[in-house]
Amino acid sequence: MIPERTGLPLSVGISGANLHDSQALIPLVKGIPPIRSRRGPRRRKPNKLHADKGYDYPHLRRWLRERRITHRIARKGVESSQRLGRHRWTIERTMAWLAGCRRLHRRYERQAEHFLAFTSIACTLICYRRLTK
Repeated sequence: MIPERTGLPLSVGISGANLHDSQALIPLVKGIPPIRSRRGPRRRKPNKLHADKGYDYPHLRRWLRERRITHRIARKGVESSQRLGRHRWTIERTMAWLAGCRRLHRRYERQAEHFLAFTSIACTLICYRRLTK
């Protein structure tokens, strides 16, 4: 899942438990829909992407650089993960909102399409509740 700065989910996907998180970054970034702005053309890509050390791979950095997305990825063995704490809490909060949905807390669905549909419904409810405040 890729949330925006305030925690609203922009793109969501599911994968097997044995798939590393870094392999899902490219499909999730590609899955972000165009965002309508008040002025100017629609934004088709994020300006900046924050990620932890699990996404520190040269091919991901290169892919983001080619698309002119500023990446803030902590480097393994060089930087501390403490600096990402300011941005990481929004992701953790969004995951807690998703965990509040009983259907998603434990995976009852056998088919991936059904689980993805329930995840999408939960994300829609999160956005609706957040935007109506």
